[in-house]
Amino acid sequence: MKVFNLVLQLFFLFAILLVLIYFLTGYDSAFEADQYCHSYLAGYDNLSGTFGCDHDIETHQWILYESNDKKEPAKVIKKFRYKFL
Repeated sequence: MKVFNLVLQLFFLFAILLVLIYFLTGYDSAFEADQYCHSYLAGYDNLSGTFGCDHDIETHQWILYESNDKKEPAKVIKKFRYKFL
């Protein structure tokens, strides 16, 4: 019974830690994440138009990426996660 209680306490501690990490990291809104993405974008030489910011609704984040003219996937440079709730 003592082992079960210890495992249960560790599980709850881990769950609380994950919730705290989620709410203490990330941006407060999608607008704020968008602003930071475009701020980082301004620091890149974007004359060729290969860099861009895109909103991913499923993962609740803005993504700074670099695309190329070849038919290859874009390279993700940085992700800006915002809080959903």
